[in-house]
Amino acid sequence: MIAPTLASDGFSSATDEALMGAITERDENALAALYQRHGETLRSIIESVIHEQAEAEDVLQETLLQIWKQAQNYAPRVGKPLGWLTTITRRRAIDRLRRRQAYVRVKDRYQEQINELPNGASTTVDGDEEMERADLRRYLREQMSALPKFQRQALELSFFTGMSHREIAASTQNPLGTVKTRLELGLQKLHAWLKPVQHKI
Repeated sequence: MIAPTLASDGFSSATDEALMGAITERDENALAALYQRHGETLRSIIESVIHEQAEAEDVLQETLLQIWKQAQNYAPRVGKPLGWLTTITRRRAIDRLRRRQAYVRVKDRYQEQINELPNGASTTVDGDEEMERADLRRYLREQMSALPKFQRQALELSFFTGMSHREIAASTQNPLGTVKTRLELGLQKLHAWLKPVQHKI
């Protein structure tokens, strides 16, 4: 990501339109100046949707990267640059919120599936049903083992040791946003793999 701390004194008096033009020409100082001028406004928009400071910071960085990549798409005829920036920012924040909600739904469903699978033989089910559930337990373990190492590690720490996202980040020495992304991606894959057998659970 382009660091928003780069020297930007040369753009202190430039208009937003001029900054956008310079960003289109790949001038990193122009992006830094834009961040210094509107960063707090954009962060406030994100926090009004996300309500979590650390995650809001991740979304702000993603927003800045999108601005850097798509500056050429801005057209003065559609309005002021700040309007274009706030539109991108709000969409980014809403996308992150939807991803978080989807993650929670999948996590809850997966946890239910784990909880419904007994660890040992049960006297309350017949032999055929117990065999089916044993197969499902084996299937879940196989799918977990097929995940990329870091996604599997994050899921195991979350489900089987009860660690919070922040505790996983501290334990693995990874940024909080990275941990959340690994959990989301891992659960999405497990959810897709479990669909064929959900009727058995």
